[in-house]
Amino acid sequence: MNIPQTSFPRVIIIGGGFAGLAAARALENQELQVVLIDKHNYHTFQPLLYQVATGGLEPDSIAFPLRKRFNDIENFFFRLAKVIQINSEEKSIETTIGNLEYDELIIATGSTTNFFGNTNMQRYAMEMKSVPQALNIRSLVLENFEEALLETNLEKRLALMNFVIVGGGPTGVELAGALAEMKKGILPKDYPDLDIRQMKINLIQSSGELLKGMSNKASEKAEDFLIKLGVDIWKNLRVLDYNGETVTTDGQDHFKAQTVIWAAGVKGAAVNGLNKECIVERANRFKVDEYNKVIGYDNIYAIGDVACMETKNYTYGHPMMAQPAIQQGGLLGKNILAKLKNKKQKPFVYNDKGSMATIGRNKAVVDLPKWKFQGVFAWFVWMFVHLFSLIGFRNKVIVFMNWVYNYVRFDRETRLIIRPYKKKNKYSFKEQENGNY
Repeated sequence: MNIPQTSFPRVIIIGGGFAGLAAARALENQELQVVLIDKHNYHTFQPLLYQVATGGLEPDSIAFPLRKRFNDIENFFFRLAKVIQINSEEKSIETTIGNLEYDELIIATGSTTNFFGNTNMQRYAMEMKSVPQALNIRSLVLENFEEALLETNLEKRLALMNFVIVGGGPTGVELAGALAEMKKGILPKDYPDLDIRQMKINLIQSSGELLKGMSNKASEKAEDFLIKLGVDIWKNLRVLDYNGETVTTDGQDHFKAQTVIWAAGVKGAAVNGLNKECIVERANRFKVDEYNKVIGYDNIYAIGDVACMETKNYTYGHPMMAQPAIQQGGLLGKNILAKLKNKKQKPFVYNDKGSMATIGRNKAVVDLPKWKFQGVFAWFVWMFVHLFSLIGFRNKVIVFMNWVYNYVRFDRETRLIIRPYKKKNKYSFKEQENGNY
């Protein structure tokens, strides 16, 4: 890896997401050698991926170069690589560019899409956990309308204009709202010779409420907003299968659709090499104690989505969202410094700052610990929080200017098919997953 030898303790961080960055920040400018490893050379602001997928933002406005964030920090090194395995006995990691020993290891690999063993859904449905996947959705949506223009068979044309989103959490709700706004104000202008009224947006939720985990008021209001935007909401309906053309459910309703987006679940992106006893199998997350130390290991830690810290209030671990990841990463960095200085460490206690979701123009729901509100004010709060959380002044400015332009003109300028997307039933979905197309 060409990492210099040092007399300082070496801390390796696997993953440059919210948790990994928070830990790296807490460890910078200390008597340590910090090595950050990620398969991408940028940090992705995942809460805005749906806007990339629907043409509201370009990917470079929600991504920030990892090297740029730490280019003036001494004893900090970044390497672009995938971690293959952890060798705990040798205190080393095996990567695609070589092996490296560590004194302290932080696993912050985040999460990946959970298809719950449904191989057909994994093969044919779209997922949205990364920038390339969001761009794939954007290309497929636009390509389907281009194809619908040429399709003379009514059934096939309707299937091209039928969108199914599986999962009524924040991702599914926000994506459905964004597609509905495209249908209302943008697509009729782009395709005047196509009857956009035939476009259907179906949001399928297996339980009886949207935004599970938020307040009942937020769930009801989000559903009301979506219905007014023209979204068809299907509750208490479970998707069983998808063969690339037909979505099969456990009810009488089935859907002919060329675009199915899976937003129904995530699981931890655990790294190989550790004992199976320290992994929560159902969620693929590492069991950690109150100091984020992986159970059974003294110098290996897990933070963020890949960590499962069972507490009285969170019996299945903390929510797989940005705030727990940021808070765990920041505290772990401080605890590692305290450990190396033989000082007392502080156990992690999650400070729930609330949840929010936007449904579209002037429509959002916000649940704060002591205050819950919906509508226009909630929408402005949502925008402020997301702008403030973006990394990099340039990104903040670009996103803000895009939002202002889109709001004033009711337009989205990034409706571009940068790279054509080919359906997964035409060739191996592994090739698309790896970007080899």
